[in-house]
Amino acid sequence: MQNEMDNRTISPRPEVLEAPSVPHGAPDYEELEVWGFTPEDVLDFSVNGNPYGPPPGVRDALQDVPLDRYPDRDALALRRGLSEHLDVSPRTIMAGNGTAELIWLIALAFVRSGDRVLVLEPTFGEYARAVTLMGAQVETWRARPESDFAIQPDRVAQHLRQAQPRLVFLCNPNNPTGAAVSTPVIKSWANDHPETLFIVDEAYLSFAILGGPDSAPDLHSTSTLGAGNVLTLRSMTKDYALAGLRLGYLVARESVVDALIRVRPPWNVNAMAQAAGVAVLDEEDYVQRSMARLREAKKALLKGMEILGLEPLPSATHFFLLPVDDATRVRRDLLARGIQVRDCTSFGLPHHVRIATLRPEENARLLEALQEVLV
Repeated sequence: MQNEMDNRTISPRPEVLEAPSVPHGAPDYEELEVWGFTPEDVLDFSVNGNPYGPPPGVRDALQDVPLDRYPDRDALALRRGLSEHLDVSPRTIMAGNGTAELIWLIALAFVRSGDRVLVLEPTFGEYARAVTLMGAQVETWRARPESDFAIQPDRVAQHLRQAQPRLVFLCNPNNPTGAAVSTPVIKSWANDHPETLFIVDEAYLSFAILGGPDSAPDLHSTSTLGAGNVLTLRSMTKDYALAGLRLGYLVARESVVDALIRVRPPWNVNAMAQAAGVAVLDEEDYVQRSMARLREAKKALLKGMEILGLEPLPSATHFFLLPVDDATRVRRDLLARGIQVRDCTSFGLPHHVRIATLRPEENARLLEALQEVLV
């Protein structure tokens, strides 16, 4: 009898086997061991964060967090702080263990088997992965390299009319391309499709100023926050440099947030992340200073690449795509030199790597390595 039980297979749902694997940036610790590196040995250009670190008040806030007490399951202090910061009701805000968790909760709450979901690509792979696990039919509109991966609003609008999707995922500014869409364009799509939920992932919004004043007109408008059929995702790990804590939030109308609360795990945001989130809301000057320094560092990095004869693509953010002959080879050769970039093969871009601007002295090391690897 036991042998018969051992021969039986307990299979997962078919959607689990069909869901795509999604590589990400940041160090793979097991891979670094193979190379004989520790994470501290590697300059990481594969992560799109603030290289100047978290605001100074964060560490002070973390020292006062009681480790023996459960966190507030509703993150009330954080939501109230965000409410004042954004001028929206706290009932339209939900915090999450990074925006990645919120993406999965959106899929769990709103995607039914067979639903059409439109993803604007190339982009963050977790959108398609999360909805595929729920049995959705994923449709894509894909920006083209000949237009520097710019999103073309009229063509997207045409695709929306044809597909009539239940959900739409738009990363704005987009990862990995840095392309951005203005708020009026998004509002027009949403107004034309009132039965579609538009998920606008603004994880890199603070970095959009790096493209200059004309790179993404009206991108910083808050007029869609919590309104109608638009759900806005925001990260607090990128611009505030809190990647190790995992923290994000969403803003949507109350009925949408109420549905998401029903599927949210209890205590999904730990106490340290909540405390850090509250602390950084008083540190906007620090973020703005970081962005100003990062803007100058990006200008110098792009100039250095041009001198080498390289042709990075336009981007509204501090990260950008660099065309190469073989992204996997370039990543490997740079990693051998203690430098990590993002191989964009998983985005369907095997001839591009993504590079996020770091501090000037670190960018100089990258330029030296690129000269050895590419020139």
